[in-house]
Amino acid sequence: MKKLLYVIVAGIIVACSSASDRGKQAAEAAKTVYDSLFAGRADLFVRAHYDADSLPEKYISERIDNAKMFVKEQDDEHRGVYSVRISRYETNDSLHTANVYLILCFGDSTNEEVLVPMIEHSGEWKMK
Repeated sequence: MKKLLYVIVAGIIVACSSASDRGKQAAEAAKTVYDSLFAGRADLFVRAHYDADSLPEKYISERIDNAKMFVKEQDDEHRGVYSVRISRYETNDSLHTANVYLILCFGDSTNEEVLVPMIEHSGEWKMK
């Protein structure tokens, strides 16, 4: 009976740690995408969306322009974003999704937490 209990506990620990690892992977992917946006790579930000491969180039181009406008607004209103930090994450293994919360640290010393929904597709985390 004790052996069965140890096996169950070990299984729970492995399941929890793998979910944590998957959540961490999703969080790191979201942070990397936002870092690229504020480093001037709006194209990488837009192409990191789950549906980007199925969109016409004209629409991709419009999304890139919108992302650049967003960055400019943050520059004008908050003196830019100088850092992106991971706050926390929640995963749903059955749906292969994660909610990642990032902290945007602005040049005017303010911070904002943003939710970045992520989905795992073909082993890669993408933004929804």
